[in-house]
Amino acid sequence: MKRRTFDKLVSFVGLGFAILLFIFAGLLNYGASFANENVQTQLENQNIAFPAEEGLPANTKVQLMKWAGMQVTSGEMARDYSDLYILEHMNASSTAVMGKAATYSEVSAAYMGLVRGGSADTAKIAQLGDLRQTLFMGNTLRGMLLQAYAFGIFGVVAGYAALASLLGGLLFLLLAIAGFAHIRRTPEDAMI
Repeated sequence: MKRRTFDKLVSFVGLGFAILLFIFAGLLNYGASFANENVQTQLENQNIAFPAEEGLPANTKVQLMKWAGMQVTSGEMARDYSDLYILEHMNASSTAVMGKAATYSEVSAAYMGLVRGGSADTAKIAQLGDLRQTLFMGNTLRGMLLQAYAFGIFGVVAGYAALASLLGGLLFLLLAIAGFAHIRRTPEDAMI
């Protein structure tokens, strides 16, 4: 095989890879932008904000200080609001009623046990019913916020992949250009 033919083949393959990586970079950048903008828009529509410094729960105050008084607009903020603010309040509420941090299913089982068992302790039934409702709403909101966090992570990963594809495309483009320049300097009759 002639050296010029081989150089042309390798250079065109490199150019093809460059074009393919540029297409991937564009698509990944679109995906990253879509995910990040969608997460931000959806969270802004919820109008959820971290309380000011004095309203933060004691156990997670240090971790939440960076968001004090800010509106939740990113996946990371949504995760922190869910895991460090809502969950803290849910645990405090269940500890006040049950004596320990309890899940929705545990509280619901205790509530249903009293109701189905015909308990006459209406105050306890009311407490468990209110706690059951609080935990249900808290878990629902946490699920929505953690979903926003997950899509935010997809956006971040797609952004990094777009950057890597762009850099890879530039590298292959430079190598293809170098290959085409090498072809011009290679004699017609050179063999591999």
